[in-house]
Parts: sequence; C-alpha cells; structure tokens
Amino acid sequence: GDYIGFVDSDDYIDKSMYEEMYKLAVQDDADFVECDFSWDFTNSLKKDIGTKYKTIQDYFTHGRVMACNKIYKTSLIKTQNIFFPKGLLYEDIEFFYKLVPHIKNSSYINQSFYHYVQRDNSIINSNGEKTNDIFIILANIVDYYKKQSFYTNYEKYLEYLYIRLLLGSSFLRIIKIKNKKIRKCLLAKTYSELYNKFPNWKHNVVLNESKSKKNIYYKTINKFTYKVYAIIFRLF
Repeated sequence: GDYIGFVDSDDYIDKSMYEEMYKLAVQDDADFVECDFSWDFTNSLKKDIGTKYKTIQDYFTHGRVMACNKIYKTSLIKTQNIFFPKGLLYEDIEFFYKLVPHIKNSSYINQSFYHYVQRDNSIINSNGEKTNDIFIILANIVDYYKKQSFYTNYEKYLEYLYIRLLLGSSFLRIIKIKNKKIRKCLLAKTYSELYNKFPNWKHNVVLNESKSKKNIYYKTINKFTYKVYAIIFRLF
C-alpha cells in the first residue's frame, strides 16, 4: 500500500485509526501521520498527548519515537532503505531518527487511537543488561548521519538527543534495574558516554535556548547531583 503502520502484539487500536490517519495523509501528502495514544495500565489509563512538528528541532526536542502511533509513506521507507535494527531494545528510536532528515512534511491528529498496553513482565519493564542497547542505538544514529553527510547540519540536535535520552528516559529505566551491579555499571556508562561523545554538552544551543523544567534539570547534572538524582528517583 501507499502507507504502512505497525501494531505490537500486546496492544490494540481503535477501529477507525487507519481510516482517519490515511485520509489526513492523503490530504496533506504527509511522509508520516502521528496520532495520540494511551498507556493502558491494569487499573488505569493515561493519555499521551502530542502536537504537530513544525520544525526539524521539534523532532529532537519532543519527538515521540514510538512507531505504532504513526503511518509512514511506504515509498519513503523503501527509497531510504531504513529498517528496524534486529535484536535491540529502543529500535523505534533508531528507525525514527534515521527517517527524520528525509521528512518533508508530517501531520498530526489529536485522537488517542492507539492503546499501549502495560504489563509488569513486558520487555521494557523487565530489562536489565539489555538497557545497554541504548548506547548502540545512539551510535548507530550518529554513524548514519555521518555516512549520509547530515552530521554537520544536525550536530546540535544529535547532541541534544543524547542529553534527552541518556539523562531522561534511559536514566529513569536504569535506576529501576534491581540488579545493583548492572545498575551501577550502566549509570556510570551513561555519564561517561555523554561526556565522551559531547564533552561540552552543557553549552548546547538547543538546551540553553529553553528554560523548560527538563532543560533546567539537565543543566544541574554533575558528578554529585547525578548520583543524588539516581537515589531520589529510584524511590518513586
């Protein structure tokens, strides 16, 4: 077909999802269309509300990398030969950010069509050492941008992506790992990986142009506060 979508086997979608998203895709000639989704927990439901991406920077600052709340123009994926990496967690991240430089137009529909079912024994909730895959995924993205000659134009965004993921979602997953040895190892690797790849990351333009709560938190990170946050956030 002209567009392709993905549904994880644990999840489900509203019946009208693909019809409504396809209509918008055709109307806007969009490279991809994104909808909202809900986190379906055992006893509760939480809606994840997004917004339309207006600039390239938007994809890196608040891009929702989840593959399943989107439909993609099939020709774009085939032409650019972009696939999910096999056997790695965070495969959606690599897929999404390899597509970003090729996106000319995307659309957004503010309907929670996709239901992301949460289970305690799911891969994302039971991972340990596999959390290490985030470093491989990020390296793959940077390598791709360099091979495609995109790196110079996107360096500040890629640097911010490292900040956002390593000090944000990946950090929050690592501190929940029960095995203390693995947890300490990955926390140390996260800190060193950020400084090794981007030693001057605190001067990042994207980081410093916005005083959002997340950016303020990122800028307070140092060797001491990093350890303190690891202890505090683990308690919640």
